[in-house]
Formats: sequence, structure tokens, C-alpha cells
Amino acid sequence: MLKALIFDFDGLILDTETPELQVWQKIYRDHGVELSTSLWGQIVGGNGISVFDPIEHLEKLTSSSIDSFLVKDLALNLSNELINSQPVLPGARELFQIARQRSLNLAIASSSPHEWVDGHLKRLGLFDQFDSIMCGDDVLKTKPFPDLFIGTLEKLAVQSSEAIVFEDSPNGIQAANAAGIFSVAVPNPVTRMFDLSHARLIFDSLEQVSLDDLNSRYFL
Repeated sequence: MLKALIFDFDGLILDTETPELQVWQKIYRDHGVELSTSLWGQIVGGNGISVFDPIEHLEKLTSSSIDSFLVKDLALNLSNELINSQPVLPGARELFQIARQRSLNLAIASSSPHEWVDGHLKRLGLFDQFDSIMCGDDVLKTKPFPDLFIGTLEKLAVQSSEAIVFEDSPNGIQAANAAGIFSVAVPNPVTRMFDLSHARLIFDSLEQVSLDDLNSRYFL
């Protein structure tokens, strides 16, 4: 029986990933080079295995020394300005409401820190929707490792077979699969370019998700 829905945050509930990529691509272009989406994708959805650093890569491409503090501060400010103007992604609020009507547990499992996730959830009026919020500062290893999801299951007191994970990135899907949880991919404009075929199901938007259909087909 389905008892819990577990959601990633960045790129799934709020599109933080497209603005960040756009800002870094502009910074690269200002230095006369390009940043590929595939390289950026290494750090989307977790930091468990990626060693990609946009400053180091920029220095390598330009054969010059970059003021890391200055550029990262610029990128952060520009990204936050864009992110704070983003609405909740389509279908998220409605899905939370339907889940509550069905007495399902709701949780967030994000590789980002609590300060980031909790702050945005409160700003968006969504913080109180969730029974559990686990973030990168709660575990030793973030996605693609399964620690966040395993910890979330323990906090909710549900089995892996009683939950669904909604993710937008390959790292997140890999982590959900490693935890033995039914994984659903809902990519955003950035992660849509990546291979998400290891998810059990793929939807274009949370608007397409039918809990009744998922429950009847996979959890009864």
C-alpha cells in the first residue's frame, strides 16, 4: 500500500537549476568560452561523486586565473535574483493537496542544505506541508548515494515498498533506486537533456501524476 511521497526540491518543486545554468553560461560567454549542459549536469541533483568545479573548468578553458570569490559571489547573487522570481512548478501544490486528502505522508529529501530548502519552502508557503524534510547537512553522503532516502523512510516509519520518490535528475533517480524505492522522474528544462531511463516512470510535469493510477497499478 502506498503510504508516502518523497520529493526532491531543486528542479522539481522550484526550478532553481535552469537559472543557475543560465547564469554560469553567461559568465563563461563573458570570458569568451562556452559551458556545456552535459558538464553542468554532473552536479545537478547531488554532489556525491562529481568533481566538476565551474571556476577550475573556466580557468582551464581560458588559460587564466579567475577570482573565484568574486565570480562565485556574482553567480550566487544573479542566480538568487532569478530563482526568487520563479513560481512553484506546475502541479506541485495540487499534488500535495491530493496527497493530504488521501492521508499520505509527504517528505522532502534534498542534497541542498536546510538553510536553502527550508528558506524557500517557507517563502513559498509550503514548509508546513511536509512530515519530514531531510537535507544534505543531515547525512554524510548525498545523492547519488541513498542515505537521504533511507533516512527519510526511517523518519516516516514506512517501508521502501510503501513510498514513491519524485526526482528530476539522474543522480536523484540513482539514489532512489539504490534505496529500493519506486522512482518517478519529472525533468525540468535542464535535466530533460539527460538519461532518465533508469526511472520506473517519466512524466513531463507533476500535473500529469495521478496518485489513484499509481496506487492501483503498482501498490495494491
